[in-house]
Amino acid sequence: MLPSDPGVLELLTRGRIEIEGRLVDASNATLYCEISGGDEVAHCVYKPVSGERALWDFPDGTLAGREVGSYLVSQAAGLSLIPPTVLRTGPFGPGMVQLWVETKEGDDLVDVCAPEDLPPGWRMVLRAHDRFGEPAVLAHADHPSVRMMAALDVVLNNADRKGGHVLHGTDGNVYGVDHGICLHTEHKLRTVLWGWVGEPLPDDVVDMLGTLRAGLDELSSGLAEHVTKAEVKALRARVSALVSAREFPTPGSDWRAIPWPAF
Repeated sequence: MLPSDPGVLELLTRGRIEIEGRLVDASNATLYCEISGGDEVAHCVYKPVSGERALWDFPDGTLAGREVGSYLVSQAAGLSLIPPTVLRTGPFGPGMVQLWVETKEGDDLVDVCAPEDLPPGWRMVLRAHDRFGEPAVLAHADHPSVRMMAALDVVLNNADRKGGHVLHGTDGNVYGVDHGICLHTEHKLRTVLWGWVGEPLPDDVVDMLGTLRAGLDELSSGLAEHVTKAEVKALRARVSALVSAREFPTPGSDWRAIPWPAF
């Protein structure tokens, strides 16, 4: 099943979940599952609230709820950058259930490589040295959907956009995953997608912001189930600020701008 299939949300909401394994690199309980209903079968990620580790700087709500809230923002903006995501009860209680995205092997959109191996046209984010002391660069593809994701992350105030969270699906589309620490009131943007710093927002991003801004009143009621009123208000303010600035923001000096690890 593809993220664009019309029955995907129904399957995620009502389908039978069978756990097949655990993603051991995740910091919270993240389970790889088969989900089935009627003639439909797919794979999904299930993150039970009971498996979340408490975060002192995200004391309100749940990480699962923030994942669903981020999906609702993406949808309200007219985007399909976040796979279909719901909050429901699973084998270990309530949690986030998100459609699994099959990816193109060897077709990464973010990478760390030697400067001479940087793919043509890629956007360099920073220069560093690897563990052997050799020069290395962190960079990402100059892809329209990656650029749109960078803008969406500003709006979501994404505190953890790692390189491994940017997926190139086998359907040709780009998806972002792992949005458990988004939508805070305080500035927390940490991302590997800094390749367009200070550049004017292209027309497609401006149009996206206009769509989102027009839908904020309707969106607010859905978001209220997952984040605080103050966080909904802060989302509105970030959208307005980005519309007014008309350019991609610059990393601030008061917060680490790139997540660690970067992947």
